[in-house]
Amino acid sequence: MDSNAEWVEADGLGGFASGTVSGIRSRRYHALLLTATTPPAGRMALVNGFDAWVETPNGPVALSSQRYGPNVIHPDGATRIESFEYEPWPRWRYKIDNDLFVEQELFVPKGESAIFILWRLVASDAGSATTRPGSTAPATANIDLKLKVRPFLSGRDFHSTHHENGSFRFDAEQNGERVTFRSYDGVPAVIVYSNGHYAHQSAWYRNFLYSEEQARGLDAVEDLASPGVFEFSLSYKPAVLMLAAEGHAITDIESIEARYAQVRTIEQARRKYFRPLERAADAYLVKRGQGKTLIAGYPWFGDWGRDTFIAIRGLCIATGHLEDARDILVAWAGAVSQGMLPNRFPDSGEQPEFNSVDASLWYIIAVDDYLLAAKKQPTLTDDCHTKKLCAAVEAILVGFNEGTRFGIRADGDGLLSAGEHGQQLTWMDARVDGREITPRIGKPVEIQALWLNALAIGAKFSARWQSLLDKGRAAFEEKFWNEHAGYLADVIDCDHQPRRVDLTFRPNQIFAVGGLPLTLLSTEKARRVVDAVEMLLLTPVGLRSLAPGEPGYAPHYQGGSRERDAIYHQGTVWPWLIGPFVEAWVRVRGSTSKAKAEARAKFLTPIYQHLNEAGLGHISEICDAEPPHAPRGCPFQAWSLGELLRLERTVLA
Repeated sequence: MDSNAEWVEADGLGGFASGTVSGIRSRRYHALLLTATTPPAGRMALVNGFDAWVETPNGPVALSSQRYGPNVIHPDGATRIESFEYEPWPRWRYKIDNDLFVEQELFVPKGESAIFILWRLVASDAGSATTRPGSTAPATANIDLKLKVRPFLSGRDFHSTHHENGSFRFDAEQNGERVTFRSYDGVPAVIVYSNGHYAHQSAWYRNFLYSEEQARGLDAVEDLASPGVFEFSLSYKPAVLMLAAEGHAITDIESIEARYAQVRTIEQARRKYFRPLERAADAYLVKRGQGKTLIAGYPWFGDWGRDTFIAIRGLCIATGHLEDARDILVAWAGAVSQGMLPNRFPDSGEQPEFNSVDASLWYIIAVDDYLLAAKKQPTLTDDCHTKKLCAAVEAILVGFNEGTRFGIRADGDGLLSAGEHGQQLTWMDARVDGREITPRIGKPVEIQALWLNALAIGAKFSARWQSLLDKGRAAFEEKFWNEHAGYLADVIDCDHQPRRVDLTFRPNQIFAVGGLPLTLLSTEKARRVVDAVEMLLLTPVGLRSLAPGEPGYAPHYQGGSRERDAIYHQGTVWPWLIGPFVEAWVRVRGSTSKAKAEARAKFLTPIYQHLNEAGLGHISEICDAEPPHAPRGCPFQAWSLGELLRLERTVLA
């Protein structure tokens, strides 16, 4: 396992803990206690990390490592890692000497902005531990080792970095097992419970270097404050530390050891209920107000409309978590405005952003998936909820048909026209210095596939949409198919100019064959599209966003933020697109058992391998276009995992 691979522990509120196998923080987002002050937004890093070491007769032995500028690793704890596991939560084993180890584990309980960390001394006996969680180890009882832990605090917005200043408050309020740190006014206090002793020894630790931020051309250096040191004796019992944000009920405890044992048992039972991919899926499900939503990706994304409605099909519906799916869809139903759903709720609490033509259409697809699945569970066929969902579907179709923001309207041919300069409305939405990299104004191919599928769903509830659907279906193949090229145009009526066509070879055409309920092409043309996409765009980890040889094709996603934004959809591989591709591939082969088995072996095996390469147990947002297809972007991406689950549980079942 790569020492740079990352783990995440989400709290179900938008906050999380994350880090690397080595323990070296490589991102400004890596933290032990990162809380959502207005769930799931307003995220702040409160406790970024710690140094830990044991005092031995031969001197201190480090159990942690940091990277400092210009590129110095200190201390050497990472070199002592003997093993690492991330299921059911992160757990390390550090070698102290030939026969002695320290195990460290941590987990975040669902629904609380808190983290539990435990260290235990383990004596080796033929390679096996002699202790179990919470027990005393007779083999270590006569070994007097002191563990010391120095936490690093900031109290900053999770997108920023922290620097030494005169305003940070190092004061600590001590009350029995409880120590409280209040770093700044307006920032949640950090409450620490431990079964050790706290000694106040304040200091600034300067010049932490975050290699991933440096590679992205962003502020990569940070100073962190450390108010003091927690000291434990590891001889007779494990050391336990709980960090929590002020205001959470979990801080109301009498004994940290008793609370740790209680919460660990509950959390272990909860996680055993899920299979591994479902445990990963659970990380994205969070609260928003009185409802629920899905985080688009960790560590930096919030809840985006488009991402939520694509991801929900696999993360919730395909896995049978229909109540969660219902709650999310009902919550979003109340946000329809002028026939549109927001694409994003900003972290800072500004007004929702509606700059998406496809988010609302993906919502309709998700509603249809949910209603079909809910029919099999009578307890979910609630007329009130169903009416809300159907009303939202109707409102979206009416708004799009009659015309709404950003030039979105049904055209005379039954297809959907959308876009205006200065706005990016499709999923290929990158901009650099105010310039759209992939404008796609007019009639993008996947938008038509979504629109026609949405009309077909609407026609189930109201016959008024059938004639528009029939007209659009007839126009689609006629206008998008290019017989000479043997594939579909990416956009027609470009810039709203009739018969102006963009034949750039991109993956968006796959949605005319797979990924949605309806196939919009004849069998022969559908097969040609799938074959072309497989030949030019398929990689082991997803589809390229642009074919090699096309102008602007970028083999590697690298450089500063401007350079990366410019090539975001210019060849960069998107793992979530493996879902519609595999579904299309199976469909053109008759959806037979043989085709499904072949697809599993051919396309899913490399994706499973990726689960242990970047975001552990998860799938990355993007990868390089060319081998070895290095993972990039968010290491934990909701729709990437969602599409794998949808393939597993429905398409290939």
